[in-house]
Parts: sequence; C-alpha cells; structure tokens
Amino acid sequence: MHPTRLLLMAALFALLEPAAPLAAALPAADGDGRELPSLAPMLERVTPAVVNIQSRRVVQVRNPLADDPFFRHFFGLPEMPSERTQQSLGSGVIIDAEQGLVLTNNHVVEAADGILVTLADGRSLDGELVGADPDTDVAVVRIPAEALSALPLADPAQLRVGDFVVAVGNPFGLGQTVTSGIVSALGRSGLRGLGYQNFIQTDASINPGNSGGALVNLRGELVGINTAIFSPSGGNIGIGFAIPTDLAGEVMQQLLAWGEVRRGSLGVEAQDITPEIQRALGLASRRGALVARVYPGTPAERAGLRSGDVVTAVDGRPVEGAGALRNLEGLLPVGRALALQITRQGREQRIEVTLTARPSLSGNQLGRGFQGASFGEPGDAQRARGMSGVVVTEVGPRSRAAANGLRPGDRVVGVAGRPIADLAGFQAAIEREDGSISLNIVRGRRQGVLVVQ
Repeated sequence: MHPTRLLLMAALFALLEPAAPLAAALPAADGDGRELPSLAPMLERVTPAVVNIQSRRVVQVRNPLADDPFFRHFFGLPEMPSERTQQSLGSGVIIDAEQGLVLTNNHVVEAADGILVTLADGRSLDGELVGADPDTDVAVVRIPAEALSALPLADPAQLRVGDFVVAVGNPFGLGQTVTSGIVSALGRSGLRGLGYQNFIQTDASINPGNSGGALVNLRGELVGINTAIFSPSGGNIGIGFAIPTDLAGEVMQQLLAWGEVRRGSLGVEAQDITPEIQRALGLASRRGALVARVYPGTPAERAGLRSGDVVTAVDGRPVEGAGALRNLEGLLPVGRALALQITRQGREQRIEVTLTARPSLSGNQLGRGFQGASFGEPGDAQRARGMSGVVVTEVGPRSRAAANGLRPGDRVVGVAGRPIADLAGFQAAIEREDGSISLNIVRGRRQGVLVVQ
C-alpha cells in the first residue's frame, strides 16, 4: 500500500477514536523513533466476530446407464439413485452475542442439510438456519451463545464515498483474511440474480469465500455484508459489493419475527419509458416508471394513481425506471407511508400512499423439499381469467425446490389430487401430507404431477 495512503488511514483512525490513548492505536515505534500506522488494534476487536461457515448439502446422483433396462439387468445397477455431498465455504458475522445470531449470505447456506460455524478461536459449532431471503441474499444462522463477540452496527447515514473500509472473511477457504480499501460508490444495483439491490461498492479485495463476511469502518463497526464481485475472469479486480447493514438488519428482523420477508406492494404494473412512449405522451425525458396498470383494491388505486402516470421519485429518491420502482417497493417495510412524485399529463403532482403486504408464503415454512421457493396467489388479472391455486414466484437456482423440479411461474392447483384455492389452503394441504408430496402443476399449457421429496 502506498505510504501516503497508510498515513491517511492512520490519521483518520486516530481522529475516529479520540478517547483511546495513542499507544493503544499504534504499535511501538521503529528503530528511528517513528510511530508506524496500523489497523491491528481495531482488527483485534473485529476478527473474533467474523466466522467461517461450511454448509453441507446431500444431492442425488443417478447413473445415466441406470435408465437402460439392459445395463441395469446385466450389470446389476441399483434402482435407486446414489447420493453425494456438496460443500460450500463462506463467511459470517456475529451481530448478537447473547442470542448467537450470525448474518451471512443466502447463497452460502442455501438448501443446506448441515451448517458448521468455525469461530476465530478455533471452536466449531453446529448452526441452525433461522431464515433466508434469496431476493436480497441475506440469511440468519443461530449458534450456541457461549462466550461470543459481536460487531456493533455503523450508522448507515454516516457512510460516504471515499471512506476507508476493511473486509474480513474466508477467501478460497484459506482462513480468516483481511483486506482494505475505500467505499467506491453507494446505492449500486443491476447485478444479475438478485431481486432487490442497494449495494455498497468497494475496492477492498473480495474473493470467493468472502461471501457473508464483514465490511467494517475504521471504528470497527459493521457497515456491510460482503456478497459479490464483478469480474470477467472470476478473480478480484477491485469491484466488490456489500449489502448495507440497514438493509441486512431489516431483513434479519423480519426473518426472526416471521421466518420470511413480508414485502410491500403499491399494486401497479410499471414499465420503462421507450423513445416511442416518450414521443406519444410528450414527456420531457425518459426518466421515471410509467404506470401501465393499477390493480383494483390496492394502495395505488386508493391513493388515486392512474394508468399513464409517470412515477419520478419516491420519498425524494429519484426513480430512473420500472426496475428502480420495483426495487424501492421490495426494500421498504410494509406499512410505510410514501410520497410519490408523479407526472400526469405534463403536470407534477404529489401522491401519498401506504405499502401493504402482498400475500406470499416461503417454502422454508413448508419443509425441506420446498426450501428456496416462494409462493404467491394469482394476480387479479389471472383470477379474472378463472385461474386458481398458488403461483411459484421464485426458485433459488441451487435450492432443494429447484432440484425437485419446481420452476418460477408454475401454478400449483392441487396437492395429492385435491384442489387448492389459495395460500392458506396450500399450506394446510402440505401439512396433512407425510413423506413425498405430489403436486398438481400447471406449467404453460401443460398440466402434470410433480413429486416433492
């Protein structure tokens, strides 16, 4: 690291901890009597709260020759598929020592049959998955609360581009590793594979295995959960992303309370503004989300939102397109009152609206075979066409539900041959079954039976 950068970091560290004596913030002087800057005192407090996570998943493997009766008969191939164990390595952060709560990424523990948490002091503890949210890639794991250290949370409003940050995690399974950098940007989105995004971008080195680890400021406070990198080659190129602690904390509270995240909904269908739409509506710019449809009985209808309105800001935050509006809906808590800035027939207006919860059900509440899937009810337009049952809204790409054959867009119309009408009936029907469960599925124009194990 450049000497000037080290000196700047040391100066900032000293300013941020005025109550601590200088000898506690800096190591002993060198041979020339000069004090050397170091992050070691801060890291001595941070590293005990950062853990390594090893998740184990048992998957079925079928010999392709087993489908051929000739080979199965003459070579004695087994009828049942064999099993093998997949392992995933990642990191986590203890944020509540009394309850033994660890924040990590969903993709670190997704569909795990077993979770092993290794502390910085060498202890290995079995972890229990409290809940996970694939849309934000946040998961909460509980471990026995025995002599644990937790990280304090930073005030997200104080984080600025240019602040020094330190990433702590377990890259490539090497063991606890520390890298440093700055906050490169705030509010990043557009990463593939996640539904709701509001990332901290940093140039602190983040590599495979760092997922779920800590991004801390020079006070040793948690500012984010490391989650992803942008890399054409698969290695670190100085573009890493972390989930802000305010978002991770909100998701954690909902997982603890309900075992799932209950997201709000305005009740609109929105689309981006194309050049053709801009010309047709006489809009000054293409910025904003065009309201294509307002569903009846929703907060948007009650607030007076209309088809053709353009939402340009939510609570003062600009809305660049339909994706940004959907992002804001999904990240804000249910019951939140919002001020929408809209353009209607060339005039600016302000509309007050309150988010209400959209009906949903997490597959984690239904049993292991449904882990990684989410279910919702058909929309008003679908129900108007006579559609019933429940819709598979999301399926994690490496989840147990995906392995069982569930896909986003599937509509479950029955369980074990008995029809279901809504989420409540679906959950009740699943609870009555034992062992493998047969689902009556509509996929596109085809209907069939899917067995979930």
